[in-house]
Amino acid sequence: MNKIMQLYRDNAARKKTPVNLVKNANEASLYIYDVIDAYWGVSALSVADAIAQAGDAATLNVYINSPGGSVFEGRAIMAEIQRFKGNTIAHIDSLCASAATSIALACDSVQMSDGAFFMIHNASGLAWGDKTALRDTANLLEKIEGSIVADYTKKTGKDDAEIIAMMDAETWFTAQEALDNGFIDSIKAEKASQNSAKNTWNLSAFNKTPQALLHKEPEKIPDGDGITNKTTEPAPTGLFMSAANANKLRLVTAL
Repeated sequence: MNKIMQLYRDNAARKKTPVNLVKNANEASLYIYDVIDAYWGVSALSVADAIAQAGDAATLNVYINSPGGSVFEGRAIMAEIQRFKGNTIAHIDSLCASAATSIALACDSVQMSDGAFFMIHNASGLAWGDKTALRDTANLLEKIEGSIVADYTKKTGKDDAEIIAMMDAETWFTAQEALDNGFIDSIKAEKASQNSAKNTWNLSAFNKTPQALLHKEPEKIPDGDGITNKTTEPAPTGLFMSAANANKLRLVTAL
């Protein structure tokens, strides 16, 4: 089985994490703590709903712990973040990989916890058909990668060739490496107990996953850094796969 589809299948049984919104008068926080996908994890619709609840908050904090997912759903999430009228700050709490990286870069500034990881790689997917269909899929993946490269070059100031080489190599950055390469703006000093990345997914689909992330740990969603006026809205009905459909695999997806 294709490794990317194996990632989806292995993670189908884990409890999906809804987009939790935490809000007070001046700022709001939302948590993208799952796979990026309309059916298997965090959807663009659920993020749009959370941002709508943020209302006229001056600042939107976007907390990220995600292995990535659907590039198309990710781009819709990016658009929702970019439409927010106030200041947006991405907080990479633990893992920000694949499609999740472009979501982070859609924010006005990006902070990363010491001990977290940031990973970029080529788009991938599945296709079925004759040689023409397979070539068409390859051409589509190249177009998708072009938009991702544009995100990275805009943020880092690097040229296309350097970014493409990093994506070809499936590059995993520590917080310091991400800062040195221009993908983030600052490193957050965390308490020692929070300093290491926590992985709750099967990341064997990736070729160069750091050993520290191959061990899955129970997931815990932060409570909003002391913000007490918490409003948690469940994801709209139908966004996540039911148990009956959990083993149905989508034939084409891009991460």
